[in-house]
Amino acid sequence: MLHDKWLTVRLAYLRSLQAPSEQQRRLLLLADKLKRTEADSRILTALIKAEAAAERAQKAKAEAAHLAARDEEAARILEAINREAASRERDQELHNAAELLILAGLVDSETRAPVFDRGELLGALLGLANVPAEDPRRREWKRAGDALLGEKTK
Repeated sequence: MLHDKWLTVRLAYLRSLQAPSEQQRRLLLLADKLKRTEADSRILTALIKAEAAAERAQKAKAEAAHLAARDEEAARILEAINREAASRERDQELHNAAELLILAGLVDSETRAPVFDRGELLGALLGLANVPAEDPRRREWKRAGDALLGEKTK
């Protein structure tokens, strides 16, 4: 009975198609044929099975496309989350650098504006960047900086 209901629905669907396949046209012709031979009945049964398989394949293809779209959406969401996390990490590092400038007294803690002229401050930082790592002044700067950080984090 269920098979008859499916077949009735499927035949109505096939009749509504503007361009059914050759196999579907043959199925419609044999289904509508009033006097079928035994050979016609075997062919009709085979065509019905083929149409049912084609419908299952179509549904599986649609489900696969749906799952692929969901996976793509999930990948886009994950990528956005990762970009946001990376952005927060960059922002945190910039905030940490600004805090160091405030601790050194180079930036006003309330206004967040440089205490020195911007060009002068940048020039001093460029000078620091050009001092070689093995220069003894760098070790002294590190000792002084570590001491102030230790004092401020207590």
